[in-house]
Amino acid sequence: MITEVDFENEAFAPFVEPGFPFITTSMDGRSLGEGFPENNISARVLALQLGNEAYACFDTDLLRWTVGWTGDFMPMVTMAQISYDDFHNKGNQIPTIGGDPKVATGSYPGWSAGAPLFSDPRSPSPHPKSPPWGPIPAEMGRYEGLYTLGQQAVLAYSVGNTLIHELPGSVVRDGMTAFTRYFDVSPADRSLYLVAAEVIGADRVEEKGNSILIHRDGEITGLGLPAGVSGVSLSVQEERYLVAEVAPHAEAMEFGLVVWKGDQEHLAAFEEATSEFEAAMPAIDQGGPAYWTETVLTKGQISPDTAAFVTDRLTLPVPNPWKRNVRLVDIGFFDADKAALVTFEGDVWIMNGLEEGLGRLAWSRFASGLYEPQSLEIVDGKVFVYGKDGITRLHDLNGDGVADWYENFSNAMAQSIETREWASSMVADPEGGFYISKFGALDMGPETSSPKSLMGFRSASHHDGSVLKIASDGRLVEQFASGFRGPYLGIHPEEGWLTGSDQQGHYMPSTPVMLIRKGDYYGVPATAHRDPIPEVTPPITWIPHNEDRSGVGQIWVNSTKMGPLNGQLLHLSYGRPGLFQVKIDSGSQVVQGGANVIPGTFPAPAMKGKVHPGDGQVYFTGFSLWGHNSDVLSALLRLRYTGEENFMPREYKVRDGGIILRFDQELDETVAQDIAAFKVKRWNYQRTQKYGSGHYKLDGTVGEEYLPVLEAILSDDRKGVFLIVPQIAEVMQMEVAYDLKTKAGSSWSDKVWMTVNEVVRPDLLAEGFSNVSEGDLNQDYEASLLEGTEGEAPDAVRGKELFMNYGCIACHAVEGSGEGKIGPNVNGLYGSEREFTDGSSATADEDYLRESIVDPGAKVVKGREGEMPSFLGVLSENDIDSIILYFKTLEK
Repeated sequence: MITEVDFENEAFAPFVEPGFPFITTSMDGRSLGEGFPENNISARVLALQLGNEAYACFDTDLLRWTVGWTGDFMPMVTMAQISYDDFHNKGNQIPTIGGDPKVATGSYPGWSAGAPLFSDPRSPSPHPKSPPWGPIPAEMGRYEGLYTLGQQAVLAYSVGNTLIHELPGSVVRDGMTAFTRYFDVSPADRSLYLVAAEVIGADRVEEKGNSILIHRDGEITGLGLPAGVSGVSLSVQEERYLVAEVAPHAEAMEFGLVVWKGDQEHLAAFEEATSEFEAAMPAIDQGGPAYWTETVLTKGQISPDTAAFVTDRLTLPVPNPWKRNVRLVDIGFFDADKAALVTFEGDVWIMNGLEEGLGRLAWSRFASGLYEPQSLEIVDGKVFVYGKDGITRLHDLNGDGVADWYENFSNAMAQSIETREWASSMVADPEGGFYISKFGALDMGPETSSPKSLMGFRSASHHDGSVLKIASDGRLVEQFASGFRGPYLGIHPEEGWLTGSDQQGHYMPSTPVMLIRKGDYYGVPATAHRDPIPEVTPPITWIPHNEDRSGVGQIWVNSTKMGPLNGQLLHLSYGRPGLFQVKIDSGSQVVQGGANVIPGTFPAPAMKGKVHPGDGQVYFTGFSLWGHNSDVLSALLRLRYTGEENFMPREYKVRDGGIILRFDQELDETVAQDIAAFKVKRWNYQRTQKYGSGHYKLDGTVGEEYLPVLEAILSDDRKGVFLIVPQIAEVMQMEVAYDLKTKAGSSWSDKVWMTVNEVVRPDLLAEGFSNVSEGDLNQDYEASLLEGTEGEAPDAVRGKELFMNYGCIACHAVEGSGEGKIGPNVNGLYGSEREFTDGSSATADEDYLRESIVDPGAKVVKGREGEMPSFLGVLSENDIDSIILYFKTLEK
């Protein structure tokens, strides 16, 4: 039984597993060579292993074979693949084939009804230089899913109203390898046309027996039909397209085709393979043999009850019999005992044993081959997974514990080949269907077919940077909200309240937590997808970058067993990592609120989670890849309420004239009424094309504005305090820090962060402050008394403290190689020569370092993405000088 995981010393098997028939990925076939179609790029393909070192990519959007090839499979270069066993490698590339291309088609449907089609029927991209993305219209054709049967896979798709099953394979004759395609076609009232291959620049076309051949530069591309097949004819269209026509038919029919490319010497072998080709469609509804039969046992780690909330650790199944990495990203529950979990590498695991505690967790594998999924939901006992390939509903047809039918529930959302257009979130709507979110096509990673859009973005699909509503049958998609950079979602499982967060960066000044409603626009013009662009919807609250530089999902605690968190909204932080409690101000006419940290131990990024239907506790998971403060690669945690004393605020809100803080305990009167126990400051952000934002006072000048606490008044029940703070105004960020003590003698310090979208008049009597009068509010004060001073001289020790406290260590190493960091090392930085992405260079002197801190996008170091926010107005000149002094102490 496994009790702990050591990822760093674990040896993992290759990403592609022998005996499993497919992975889902993208494919760039634009450089296959002369004679092949140039306009050949697919965002979503099934990369199929056909045996005999033969492979094919099936484009699930266009129902075509993007390419068929022999030799090596394909290099593992997607983000999930390159980081699979090199955990912090982010140098992904666009997938290409690894061997010799044989046949290919261009960007048009592989099948059509009524007439052959050699152009792309999808709506043009709104970006003139960008190709269209997404599936062809469903009335023309639709990918239905894939059946796994041992080393074989059967594709299912519809052409018009005709259902087709395809068994792809290969055959070898006298050193010649050909591709086989065997079809089961349901009745059709129109002719159906299959484009099997395209050859550009043909020398001549030949019809020979049951084959059609295109000759080019001494090579032959052939399409063969075995003898005795009626209702199917072959032709060459426009001297470049090899086409099979299936005549209308009232009964289901089966037939096979052989596709080949070679030289004259092997033509006879191709003809022999065609004449001898026989196949039969497997019984797909019976399921296939289980790929994974073993169970892995692990034992969880229970934390002592040292605080109101503690984190227990559910040990992951590493190592396992398949030497498979397990980077969890989401979880769902079938019932109190059984859960399903999805990994970034595209696997689904089942975990049993939750009802018995964490002492004996039984893990088994359920599915594989999915494309960088980040979300999992269980609806009506079925597992739904959302990745770049769309939403897949998984079925175990024969009850052996392993999925055999990968049903395409929905690929209606468009997906481009841009690597940063992540399929980030899916949440189940309690009224049916799903909400999903997609990243904007961030201008990072390998260049493909998408031109630049606005600063920080590429023009990609018409759904990027959006929240979409997927209908309950998966067939329709509707834009719900837009203007996001990198959104993640949460939803109340009963009320259907949709929440979200976004990634700080270009046009997104810090981390927001949002209540998302239909038609909302959240400020990124590159992903607005509408004209005119509406006003920006404000979030519930912003969270400062140094507290949460990468917000992910949310969890509504629909539980009666989480104590003070019952009914509350939790926000998960990747970069911190950890959890925040989010409070929504119900007394405001516009959405506003605040957030506070939930204390605890969080060894890995917190990304997605659910409330357990049995114990009512919060289970959440995540994995590390980008900048973070994590200790381990991945973890599955349980946030458990112990019943110990809770010091988090029960409520906090801003009102005209002051701030209300409320707690579970009676407060010490002397401490609570000491104005020195509280510090209040506020600032705005600027939404610009620059990465992130500095801090700005309300008048637009650089910096943060400190507000005086003129009086602190206890509530009637002694559990709350009203801070009289003058000149309350709408502001993007307000921070309240406090040092308090309970009546029983327990002391603690904490902070809350709030956003004021509307200044609300307080109802002091209803709030329990009968001893506060209207005349106590909005008192005059001398603002100059609050002006900050530089204090002591700059100091390297303080510089190190600032470097650590602002989370810089998550992105910049101070020793070693800096592996896994998204920013350059700072050890040996001072005085070094720096080369930049624009080809220029400079010495890292004090002026350069100061500019890099307040305007990091001005000079981006070569090989980096330029993902650092500005600390303008966040750090004082004294702070910056201290950090520079610290850098000077760090040797290479």
